[in-house]
Amino acid sequence: MTATLSPAAFWQPDEECMHREELAQLQLERLQATLSRVARSVPFYRAAFDAIRFDPDDLRSLDDLRRLPFTTKGDLADAYPYGFLAVPLREVVRLHGTGGSGGSGIVMGYTRNDIKTWANLMARMLVAEGVTKDDVLQITFDYGLFTGAFGVHFAAERLGASVIPISSGNTKRQIKIMVDYKTTALVSTPSYALHLIEAMRAANLNMNALSLRRVLVGGEPFREESRRQIQEALGVTVTDNYAVSELLGPGVAGECLERNGLHLNEDHFIPEIVDPVTLAPLPPGAEGELVLTSLTKEAFPLIRFRTRDLTTLDTGPCPCGRTSARIRRMRARTDDMLIIKGVNVFPAQVEAVLAEVDQTAPRYQLVIERRDALDVATVLVEVSQSVFFDEMRRQAGYRDLLRHRLASDLGVTFDVKLVEKSTMDSVAAKGKVVDLRKR
Repeated sequence: MTATLSPAAFWQPDEECMHREELAQLQLERLQATLSRVARSVPFYRAAFDAIRFDPDDLRSLDDLRRLPFTTKGDLADAYPYGFLAVPLREVVRLHGTGGSGGSGIVMGYTRNDIKTWANLMARMLVAEGVTKDDVLQITFDYGLFTGAFGVHFAAERLGASVIPISSGNTKRQIKIMVDYKTTALVSTPSYALHLIEAMRAANLNMNALSLRRVLVGGEPFREESRRQIQEALGVTVTDNYAVSELLGPGVAGECLERNGLHLNEDHFIPEIVDPVTLAPLPPGAEGELVLTSLTKEAFPLIRFRTRDLTTLDTGPCPCGRTSARIRRMRARTDDMLIIKGVNVFPAQVEAVLAEVDQTAPRYQLVIERRDALDVATVLVEVSQSVFFDEMRRQAGYRDLLRHRLASDLGVTFDVKLVEKSTMDSVAAKGKVVDLRKR
């Protein structure tokens, strides 16, 4: 397929505009190499392949991938910390981490080549979204074990753009930096972008005087109405990005300026859409769970990883000229993972912290709501009547300890409210998790 845009509109035009038959052949070659490597180096895959008597040398087509078992977040957590590394630790130059479904952590490793690949794939997304070397990017994602900030940061530098690594929080300072540094592209969760808009309005700031041209969002689902609100308030173009930390981070998929789906970097990831209940493959265009297989990751390759995200796959042509398949923006998940302020949180993680602090397993309820466009998470914890009516100092100390541990272990700030048994009896009837954002 011939690209309809000039080479300047792509970061890697040969790869991004590859004919789909050529792409399929490249995927097959890379898949064969990846399967051979994980069979030798990763105990989980060696055992899984032996169990079904699968020899990577017998792979003849991409359809053979369906013979292999899935990989889940639970599998990764069980192998904590380094059980899934396919290279010696001395070859790993970067380690990131995320929460696991059972409260355990997941550690992702990157070699030098992985870091270079990551920067290039995210640079593809930046260029597709209209970012150039003349842009000034303000990154409001948290810099830490979370992959979001670093994925965008190094891609922007590779592209030649100027990066403001301001990280998360401190809204007043974010706005001042945006004005003083003449930020042209804001990288943010959609909810935080809306919060910044509300803060600017409260400060009577003339948003038309900003240098902003683009807002690149990611980290959480959002509605088209939120996109419209951001665009109209700031006079910008809003594009969505899809990240899977376990596979890479940001750079897995992203919108082009056509915004008719997120282009998936298929030369590095093979997508499948499966029924979330039966796990059977679904026909093109059907909604199901997205499953991804990494093709070029050296340190941490994953085979048939269940993302738990529900979407559809479109392999039709895009006016932008890119030939990669597009996935619909994510609107739901198949597991109990919550995305709070752009961070993945499992209820089991909250329960583990409460049990460790309290030395028991207290009843609790996690309530998530949205105030002024920001996520607010509150944990209601049942305490004994003696504690509930005890001196305020003791209550305050217990609440502060829980807040500190939750923030430290999960990477998200929680409000903590202590409630007595009679209150929890009625509260608990609503379930352990109440997500009011859905309303």
